[in-house]
Amino acid sequence: MSEKSFATSLSCIDGRVQLPMINWIKEKYSVDFVDTITAPGIDKVIFDGNIESIKKSVIISISNHKSSHIVISGHFGCAGNHVSENEHFIHIKKSVDIVNSWNLDADVVGVWIDENFAPHLI
Repeated sequence: MSEKSFATSLSCIDGRVQLPMINWIKEKYSVDFVDTITAPGIDKVIFDGNIESIKKSVIISISNHKSSHIVISGHFGCAGNHVSENEHFIHIKKSVDIVNSWNLDADVVGVWIDENFAPHLI
């Protein structure tokens, strides 16, 4: 039996974004499974430096599942981070920089989920 491949999604708790993100990640990176780590407005949580629990979860995903990609997302209409689209972009890009600074063996990217819940690489 071949080993299954994983990626990791850092996304908002909003249930509207889960399936669109999982499906996008599976298609984009040709992985079998997506570990999902959530927090309300996770792009702002990471941007603000509240990372210990998130970092621990990401390390478990990388260490145990050999996750090859980490996708950090923000989305339209976020109740946990109620800011403009431009502010979300700032938070997502900085969050990518923060997670990259952890020197994990994974590709880290940012994604914006629009008002139609369609993910877009930023």
